[in-house]
Amino acid sequence: MQNEHLAGNQDTREELPEILMRIVSELHDVAYLIERVEPHLLELGGPKVLEHPDSLKVLQGIDLAVQKARGLAEFVDTITGTIPSDWMIDMTTALSLVKLADMQKALGAGLRHGHSQPLVKAAGDFDFF
Repeated sequence: MQNEHLAGNQDTREELPEILMRIVSELHDVAYLIERVEPHLLELGGPKVLEHPDSLKVLQGIDLAVQKARGLAEFVDTITGTIPSDWMIDMTTALSLVKLADMQKALGAGLRHGHSQPLVKAAGDFDFF
């Protein structure tokens, strides 16, 4: 990887470590959002939900998804510490591929720890697609 010789307009380039830390923040958000699903599934399914092997597999899958998201976040966080801050990239194309507007904003905002998902939305709030 090259540092100052990477393609892209100087105005749209950002430090790679800063971008990666925003990705870390998003991965932690994903883990949190997934983790919030499990208690609701147990509530909806009642106590007998734990008697069904398929239900247990789904709950284990939820736990695995949370662990993987957090593991990826820690991995990216750790390797980010070894990347020189003068490595610059142009994120224009990559950001254009992100379909969620809030996530696009959080990843491209230049905020180190922005969050794309409001974690304290009131019950009953929803977004139209």
